[in-house]
Amino acid sequence: MHGKLLPLAGLYLVQGLPYGLQSGLLPVLLRARGLSLTRVGLAKGLYLPWLFKLVWAPLVDARGSLRAWLMLSTAALGLVCGLLAALPPAEAGPAGLPVTVAGLLLLLNLGAAVQDVALDTLAVQLLEPAELGPGNTVQVVAYKLGAVLAGGGLLALVPTLSWPLLFLLLAATYWLAAALVWAAPALQQLPASQPSEPPRHSLHLLQDVLAMPGTLWTAGFVLTYKLGEQGASSLFPLFLLDHGISTPELGLWNGVGAVVCSIVGSSLGGALLARHRQPLPLLRSVLRFRLGGLACQTTLLFHLDTPGVRLGPSTVLKGAALLSLCLQHFLGGLVTTTTFTLMMHCSQLAPSALQATHYSLLATLELLGKLFLGTLAGALADSLGLHLCFSLFLALSGMPVLYLSLAPSTLA
Repeated sequence: MHGKLLPLAGLYLVQGLPYGLQSGLLPVLLRARGLSLTRVGLAKGLYLPWLFKLVWAPLVDARGSLRAWLMLSTAALGLVCGLLAALPPAEAGPAGLPVTVAGLLLLLNLGAAVQDVALDTLAVQLLEPAELGPGNTVQVVAYKLGAVLAGGGLLALVPTLSWPLLFLLLAATYWLAAALVWAAPALQQLPASQPSEPPRHSLHLLQDVLAMPGTLWTAGFVLTYKLGEQGASSLFPLFLLDHGISTPELGLWNGVGAVVCSIVGSSLGGALLARHRQPLPLLRSVLRFRLGGLACQTTLLFHLDTPGVRLGPSTVLKGAALLSLCLQHFLGGLVTTTTFTLMMHCSQLAPSALQATHYSLLATLELLGKLFLGTLAGALADSLGLHLCFSLFLALSGMPVLYLSLAPSTLA
């Protein structure tokens, strides 16, 4: 099993680099070069290719081998980083992001999204049912580590490394990963895709995917299981900031502390699944724990939001608030690993010619669910108020617990 998990870990780690680059490193670099906050925020539009993975997933299913797709997409990411090294934003002045740099960043996301389709399909086909728990732990933890390395790790090197050197370092990392794809023994036995029939119309293909056992239920679950958690995790740190916690302290707990707790939760989920725990019973337990944790956090928020209450430098309330923050990230990591295992199990029920498209559909819906409430959380808080808003998040977190009772027997 280690011969499979080690290359998967390396590839998922480099897959997390673009996210960390654009969520942590790039905004700071662009802001330091004088770009307005509006233009820095608009850079998130470069994530767009991730929402269209279903467009090229059928190509990955039907053309070439997964090893070729992985090697070429990873090498292409290194090439794009090399080109970015030659085009620092400062060359266009502080007025805006150069069109060439924006285009290359869009290509970076496109290459990462194609790599994501091929890598997830590789994991679906490579892992045995008993290996799904450890495999999805590797997926989630390695991806988060890659995001942290590109976001926080490279950001720490900014005073000593210039824009060109940073992107040359990323390019070298991608080319090493492409060499890993070429050399890894576990990847050399993968068969090339062999379409058994002519390419189908997109609508017919989607119908075939949705007709697979358990797909409709799983699609509904991954679209909704993170709604309440995502809304609360977007607003609670800002609430703590407004009530007296300093920016550096909040950055430490909501940055490093949250990531560490999330990784520990993901690792525990993998360990439990490796002990032959089935995803659905485990989800029932952890979703109840998450609901209880969010109920405690909501109660704490109601108390802190009363007039005159502030978080002092060393109070029990402050400790409880930070503990609540870390606990939710721990439980979120546990839920995520178990859910991704369930998604992969569902995709393994589909024919191999549909697995890339099948898993890409579920992954896209999972991403949409997280982006939806994470984006609207601030507007909901402004319009409804924090009390009603967190009550809504609590209700949304209870929905997946009830929804699990409708799970089809094919996923048991």
